[in-house]
Amino acid sequence: MTQLHGIGESVKNSIVGTIRGTGEIVNAVTDTVSGSLTTALKGVGSIGQALTGAVSDVARGVIQGTSEVGGDLAAAAKGAVIGTLRGTKEVGGEALDVVGTTVQNLVAETAEVGGDIGSAAKQAVEGTLQGAKSIGLNVFDAVGAAAGGAVKAASETGGDLAKVAKSAVEGAIAGAKDIGVSASDAASAAATGAIKAAGDIGGAAGDQVKRAVTGTIAGVKVVVKEPFKK
Repeated sequence: MTQLHGIGESVKNSIVGTIRGTGEIVNAVTDTVSGSLTTALKGVGSIGQALTGAVSDVARGVIQGTSEVGGDLAAAAKGAVIGTLRGTKEVGGEALDVVGTTVQNLVAETAEVGGDIGSAAKQAVEGTLQGAKSIGLNVFDAVGAAAGGAVKAASETGGDLAKVAKSAVEGAIAGAKDIGVSASDAASAAATGAIKAAGDIGGAAGDQVKRAVTGTIAGVKVVVKEPFKK
């Protein structure tokens, strides 16, 4: 496990150096995260457990590093998701398992440094589609998990659940257009993932999120596929 120790700090330092040097965020973060995860997890016996901790540390490193140099946190979140998915595939981890956790950590860390969690959720979900496509993962399953992660983070940090859920659906629509898949299917998957996460949170969260993600968003009619009954 020793090679995992300090991965968050090393990612943070690398991000600080790279962004200061180039100003380019999405690709810089993608490469840093993917490379760091691959290096840290190569040769680790039990990938699953190690991966969960590494993903959380990496998210923290990315957001703190970007915040330190005044970079665009939402763009960093997008790059971090793509990089995490690529790194996970590289070391043979279950990529779908880490999507929700990654987005949840990124949005929570963004709240921690005082960033806009709606923007972070939107771009993280957009990045999820791009990253999932690039490694052959089912993009709709991935986007549902990502939207759920964003809603959980909003709940944990006292953020606006409805705003974050809607932003996640907007990100799914933008990401679908980027990679040439159905925007309405992506929006539906994101809305369904967001509502499911809100239902798990309980209280008024479910209704709040359901209202936010139903109807027409960014010109796309959003249809929630499953009946969510109490």
